[in-house]
Amino acid sequence: MLETKYKRVLLKLSGEALAGEQKTGVDVETVGKICDQIKEIVEMGVQVAIVVGGGNFWRGRNGHQMERTTADYMGMLATAMNGLALQDALEARGIHSRVQTAIEMREIAEPFIQRKAEKHLNRGRVVIFAGGTGHPYFTTDTAAVLRAIEIKADVILLGKAIDAVYSADPKIDSTAQKYEKISYMEVLEKDLKVMDSTATAMCRDNNIPLLVFGIADPENIVRVVKGEKIGTIVS
Repeated sequence: MLETKYKRVLLKLSGEALAGEQKTGVDVETVGKICDQIKEIVEMGVQVAIVVGGGNFWRGRNGHQMERTTADYMGMLATAMNGLALQDALEARGIHSRVQTAIEMREIAEPFIQRKAEKHLNRGRVVIFAGGTGHPYFTTDTAAVLRAIEIKADVILLGKAIDAVYSADPKIDSTAQKYEKISYMEVLEKDLKVMDSTATAMCRDNNIPLLVFGIADPENIVRVVKGEKIGTIVS
C-alpha cells in the first residue's frame, strides 16, 4: 500500500458535483469518475466515509412559498437518492459500501449507528451518510462535520466548484486572494462562506481540519489524500 497522509477521511460531496455539466440529476459518467478515485484511495488503505448533498434534485423552498421544514425533509430524501447512486457505482467497481441514513429507510439503507459505521470503515467498506442530520434547519455541511466528529475522521475533504478558499469570489473579483492556510476564526470573521457558520464553528470547537479543493478534477481526491499541496487547509 502507498503511504498516505490520512488514515480515515470524510469526503463531503455536493449534489451538484454528481450532476456534471447537466447541472441536475445524476450524470453516470461524472459519478463514475469520482468513484474511480474513491476506489483508488480505498485500495491505498484509506478508510472513506462520504456525506452527500441533494442540490442536484432539490434546492429548498421554491420562492420561499413552501414551509421550511417540509422543504428540508424533501432535501433529505434527495440526498438518499444520491447516496444510492454512489453506492451503485462503487459496488460496480468492486468496492463494498453501505448507505446509512439519518431518517430510517429500512428497505434501502441502514439507520445511522455510530459504532456500526466505524465497524464498516474498519473492514474497508465505504460508508455513505445520507439524510443530513435528520433534522430540518441544518445543512449537509453541518451533517458532514457531525459525522466526521462521530467517526473520528482525520480530516474533512470538501470538494467544491472553486479550487480553494479565496478572499472573494475569483469568478467575480480578479483581485481575490487565494489562501493556502486559514483559521476557522478568520473564515467566520471574514464571512468567507466556506461552509455555513454552524458547521464552521463545530469544526473549530472540535479541532478537526478541513481541506477545501476543486472537485471538477476528481483526481484531486487522490492528490489530497497523498498530501499534495492543493486547495486550502482550514484549521
